[in-house]
Amino acid sequence: MTAHMKDDDVDHQRRAIVVKVAGAAALGGLTAFGAAPAAAQSERRRDGTMRDKGPIDSRSPGAPQGGVKGIDKVVLVHGAFADGSCWAKVIPRLTKRGLTAIAVQNPLSSLAGDVKAVRRVVDAQEGPVLLVGHSWGGAVITEAGTHPQVKGLVYVAAGAPDSGQSFQEWWKAYPPAPGASEIKPYGDGYVALTAEGVRKHFVQDLPEREAELVFATQGPLAVRCFGDKISKAAWRSKRSWYIVAAHDETIPPAVERDSAKRMGAETLVLESSHVPMLSQPAAVAELIVKAASSLKLT
Repeated sequence: MTAHMKDDDVDHQRRAIVVKVAGAAALGGLTAFGAAPAAAQSERRRDGTMRDKGPIDSRSPGAPQGGVKGIDKVVLVHGAFADGSCWAKVIPRLTKRGLTAIAVQNPLSSLAGDVKAVRRVVDAQEGPVLLVGHSWGGAVITEAGTHPQVKGLVYVAAGAPDSGQSFQEWWKAYPPAPGASEIKPYGDGYVALTAEGVRKHFVQDLPEREAELVFATQGPLAVRCFGDKISKAAWRSKRSWYIVAAHDETIPPAVERDSAKRMGAETLVLESSHVPMLSQPAAVAELIVKAASSLKLT
């Protein structure tokens, strides 16, 4: 997408690619949000016969186990220029470890609108919830995280404004990231990333075909979102984790590091672009499992 292309032309191109995405998603089983079934195992008796021992538990000893009270619900919140499919590589890894993972579809129309969408999903869960937010989604979980069911917050290369602060104010003291110049108007009051911006500055460590899918499925963002202020920052009162993307060209890595320090968050630095959940999903999933397990034990 370029600045002078008509919206209709861009939408036509994006719909063509989205058809491919939908087919791939169906084949890949991306909507399976439950725990993966366990395989059977057997044990040889002394007389040489076999005795069934029941299912193998493939989850790590530290992961939440079935029947144990604690954090086994994870709500995943996408950011700007994305949708819930950005968690497609993380969700299967979480379900394999015994967690129930649900991805929110944010309207990206305002902070209040996105917070409402997240809280609707949290309300639908039974018991405590771990909130995970990427990019703009960090601001959303900062506000939505005051919900009483939310027990912890995981920020993935994400905004973490303080109380009374907007996303824009959160990073205004830092030099603009290279990708900022590729954010262009997309209809009345909305913006989106150009194809060049996605490929070079948003997902630069992904293969070209994956970059095309990210561009095709992005959600345009209402300009007002970055100016909406946080009323009460949840990270002030709830335990937090933060993944810093060392090669982020959408949000400056320096603001990510400084925010993690200000929050007192347990921090993991990954050598990734702005989308570590796509380029390094195993590492992202592992931190989420660790966070859920830690909250379970408190």
